[in-house]
Amino acid sequence: MIGKTIGEINIGDKASFSKTLSEADVYLFAGISGDLNPAHVNQVEAEKTMFKGRICHGMLVSSLISTVLGMYLPGPGTIYMSQELRFLAPVKIGDTCTATAEVIEKNEEKNRVILKTTVVNQHGKVVIDGQAKALAPVR
Repeated sequence: MIGKTIGEINIGDKASFSKTLSEADVYLFAGISGDLNPAHVNQVEAEKTMFKGRICHGMLVSSLISTVLGMYLPGPGTIYMSQELRFLAPVKIGDTCTATAEVIEKNEEKNRVILKTTVVNQHGKVVIDGQAKALAPVR
């Protein structure tokens, strides 16, 4: 399975992926990453924060962008080169987030694409925005 090659990609192409983030997702990510910040794993301590409860790791939420790039646009075979992120709002456990990537630039000579990346919650609020650079798959 190979994703879109640079010649098959057009400016304006978009793809999205949605996921409801569960408590299990947060604990698994905490274990894998080693980020055991109480804001993510300790309800009593998290209630003392400005968020009044636990929030999902920003990097867990932003990993949904990786799913879009690696599985949909450009897709399997893509090499994710860089990502700029701005975390704009918290994501609570149980929120459904949709990551979207849109091609805003392509360089056929270097086989690279630049994509606008956003993640919104179930209310349409942008929780993360940024920009990614990737190498398109080759056949």
